[in-house]
Parts: sequence; C-alpha cells; structure tokens
Amino acid sequence: MKKWAYPLAVLTLIVFILLRATYQSQLMNTFDAKMAELFFGNRFIEIFHYIGEPKFVVAVAVVLMVYLAWKEKNYRGMLFVVLTFAAGNVLNQLLKKWEQRPRPEIEDQLTSFSFPSGHSMTGILYLFTLAYILAENSSKGRKVLLWLGATILMVLIGLSRIAGARHFATDVLAGWSIGYTWFIICVIWYERRKRLFQSNHK
Repeated sequence: MKKWAYPLAVLTLIVFILLRATYQSQLMNTFDAKMAELFFGNRFIEIFHYIGEPKFVVAVAVVLMVYLAWKEKNYRGMLFVVLTFAAGNVLNQLLKKWEQRPRPEIEDQLTSFSFPSGHSMTGILYLFTLAYILAENSSKGRKVLLWLGATILMVLIGLSRIAGARHFATDVLAGWSIGYTWFIICVIWYERRKRLFQSNHK
C-alpha cells in the first residue's frame, strides 16, 4: 500500500467518530435531507445495491478463497479475506446494535438498524480486498484500473442505499469511513506477516 493510505485510515476513524457524535445535529439532518433529495429514486444508481448484497459478497469471498488456495497457495491471504469480509461484517453488526439508529421512514422499510450502512462498509471491504489481492503482483497500469474500478463501485453501492431510501447519507459515510479503517488494520497485519515470512525464508 502507498504510505499515505495508513494515515488516511486514522482520518477516516476520526470521521466515523465525528459522524457518530453529530448525525442527530441540525447540520447533519440538513445534509441527509439534501442528499436524499439529490439521489432518491435514481433507478440506475439503485441497481448497484445488488453487488453489495450479502449473497453476492459471500459468493465473491468463496471465489477469492478458492483462487488464493488453488492458484496462489496464499493461505495467509485467505485469512486476510476472512478478517476483511467476515470480521468486518461482524464489526458492522456490532456497531449497528450499539448505535440502534432507525432507518429512514418509508413504506416496507427494513427492520435492522441504520448506522453505519452495512452495504457501504462491506462494499468497501470486499472491493478493496479484491483490488489489493489482485493488484499485489500486477503491473502499475493494471493496479490503477483495479483500484479505480473498486473505488467507483464502492461509491455506487453506497449511493444506491440513499437512492433506495434504505439509509441516510451519514450512514453511508460512516460505513465507508470505518470500513476503510478496518481494511487498513487488516492490511497492516497481512503485510507484517508477509515480511516475517519472507525474513524467515531467506
């Protein structure tokens, strides 16, 4: 990872804490209302919620685990996937239950809690993990394309939750923020284990 990616994780943690402390404020309520007005009902953006659905994410995880085990023989990478995908989802559920923020009031709304957005958090986790693993031994041009694609899809998944009125914009920002922080924590573990392995096999 680039050096700037690590301090950025500290910044995103601060953003998450600030959102947690202020999402009920008038300023944040106005922000949520403006974003809802901007994106609500956008059918094109709303389609992208499908690639953030748990079933799709699990399918990606299975394919990635098979790839790492069979082709790459990267068992440390498999544990990295478990930490980002599975542990990240558990963290999201714990944060939701801790905060217990109701979702936007619409007909046939989901019954689970709203803060932080699960699609946004798991979206950034699985997409960035996918980009990170596939870019590990790739050319510079391919790395740029992988990370650009992952970032665009991450944004669209998050916006789809606003377009469908399933989440407030602050939920989505919080999901991205804490998701990125957790991703970098997992990357730090992965890279340290990789360096340790390489130093022991010289």
